Amino acid sequence: MNDSLLPRARLWAETMHGHGVDVISAHSTSKVSITPRSPRQRVAREALERLQYIGEASFASGAGERAKDEEPDPFRTCFERDRDRIVHSAAFRRLAGKTQVVVYPTDHQRTRLTHALEVAQAAIAMARGIGVNVTLADAIALGHDCGHGPGGHASEDAFDQFIVGGYDHGPWGSDVVLADLNLTAQTLDGIRNHSWSRPAPMTIEGEIVSWADRIAYCAHDLEDAIHAGIVGVGDLPGVVAEVAGTTRRSQLATFITAVIETTAATGVVGMDATTAEALAELRRFNYERIYTRPESVAQSLTVVSVLTDLVGYYLDHPEALPAEYRGDDPVMGAVAYVGGMTDRFAFEQAAALLGWDPKKLPRGIGRGA
Repeated sequence: MNDSLLPRARLWAETMHGHGVDVISAHSTSKVSITPRSPRQRVAREALERLQYIGEASFASGAGERAKDEEPDPFRTCFERDRDRIVHSAAFRRLAGKTQVVVYPTDHQRTRLTHALEVAQAAIAMARGIGVNVTLADAIALGHDCGHGPGGHASEDAFDQFIVGGYDHGPWGSDVVLADLNLTAQTLDGIRNHSWSRPAPMTIEGEIVSWADRIAYCAHDLEDAIHAGIVGVGDLPGVVAEVAGTTRRSQLATFITAVIETTAATGVVGMDATTAEALAELRRFNYERIYTRPESVAQSLTVVSVLTDLVGYYLDHPEALPAEYRGDDPVMGAVAYVGGMTDRFAFEQAAALLGWDPKKLPRGIGRGA
């Protein structure tokens, strides 16, 4: 072993093999054991779903409904495979570098990745409380924003001009970005239709994610804005504070509980009118005081200009595109490549390829900002 290694590296190297002879364990002191038995096969676990969930839930079956037929996994349900594929995808990984509200945020502000995780938490909580498929809700939630470009919703405005019928991050995520994963029809439908402006998803789990998305971003965008000094707790509309409280924790608890209780009582995936009005007021407040404040509008206009110019550059220089983005439709290839970029990479490309002055880029991106 290299004598110059630091103590931590030497200790880590000593665990290469694990511990034991015939059966290897992770720890030298492992004592936990189970009575030997047959593994929990997928078929048995699918049967358990039938006992655990209400009749209107989505139930896993075999390999699932996929565009390309596959052999079922021996242990994982079809929706578990969907979740695993999303988590390990490059598109999901790049969400860590994509804007939620603030371009290239500080350590404490949300990114698209942390947003997706918080949506998943809310969706899982509601799915458990209502009694429907937790794994499907989780998969849809984790994948719901994979179609977002860099710079937040402004990227959709930039790409609208290049895509016939406009660019919508839901359908783009399901039909373009995640297409190679061969996800089930239920997961893709939930991703495609999670926005309230889209048709209703085909599953209860998809409807739950639609609520989870709005609940999560309303609460955590407010929290980020308060931490950034953009707004104060005292600025909140009275109905929000009275019904849901002033903290992210109390707001999430109020809104999630309302969906569970309303759905159980009425059979409709929704929220009682009083709590729904508080959520709507919170969203209106965020829209007026956070999303459309002058600094945000200026940031969005810059994002649109940068991304428009980048797509134009790759249309003029298709040889600059990575090979996997070159195809019969150069516009789709250019938009897909630019749309997949993180904030940092997109703005670095704008400076390097287009001569954009870093000082004119959004705060946190430009050098010396």
